[in-house]
Amino acid sequence: MAEIRSTLDMVMERAARMAARAEDIPADQETEERGMRLVADFLAGKLSGLADLLQQEAAADQMALRRGMAKALIRNIVIPRDELLMESSATAICGLMELAGQTDEVGSVCGELKQLLEQYSQHKEQIKQQLDDAIRAQLAHQLQEQTGEVTDPQAINPAMHPQYQKEWAQAQANLNDQYTQAFGQRKEILIQQFS
Repeated sequence: MAEIRSTLDMVMERAARMAARAEDIPADQETEERGMRLVADFLAGKLSGLADLLQQEAAADQMALRRGMAKALIRNIVIPRDELLMESSATAICGLMELAGQTDEVGSVCGELKQLLEQYSQHKEQIKQQLDDAIRAQLAHQLQEQTGEVTDPQAINPAMHPQYQKEWAQAQANLNDQYTQAFGQRKEILIQQFS
């Protein structure tokens, strides 16, 4: 019986500690988190009109809610490694512009981010094409030396070359590093604007 009581006491103490921690969470933080949840619904296509949603809230909550929305939107602007990430990032940028209203600096930075999204995709395709062409030419030259026959480079699959994946991974890593830095600089400006 003494063991049960001590376990019960431990559970009650833990519950008291958890309740005390829950009381320590500022109301602004809860409101920010609610703003982040609204953005998740916005990005999923369940909600629209973030500015309208913000206006429907109590004036005392609007700043914290807006800050939470902005944080979540900024986090969702990422290097578009696929079409889904491209769409999500573009939607997040539109949401930020809507939250900012007529703020010139936010509009300018969001415009730069949109341009970076488009440039990343184009730059990635250019690098891939250049790598494909270089490997095709190298393989065609090797085949000609070995067989003495001229081979159409376009008939060669560059992905078959053992170095292809390594070189492509390195090229992508370099490209991602460049764009991560550029995105990070602009996102930092946005964080300051919405703080």
